[in-house]
Amino acid sequence: MNKTDLFIGFLIGFATTLLGSYIFITFFTEFNFIAGIQIMKSQGNLGKIITLGSILTLVAFGVLLKINKETMARGVVLAVIIMAIITMFI
Repeated sequence: MNKTDLFIGFLIGFATTLLGSYIFITFFTEFNFIAGIQIMKSQGNLGKIITLGSILTLVAFGVLLKINKETMARGVVLAVIIMAIITMFI
């Protein structure tokens, strides 16, 4: 197993989760990203935003499997697992 591919997959998973959260906050709320994060955290909804943002990670996982990058896809799954653990403690 190539650790570089695993790390790249982890970064892809983390980046797509952030991108999905950004898209959700900017398009479906009236706040900008930073203010939206702060308000959602104060309301206790930040975990839900992170969960909705990780839906985009599913697309990245499917694309990586389609182009036969299984190690990178494992990194994406690792990122989702770590984001789930972080979400439990927020």
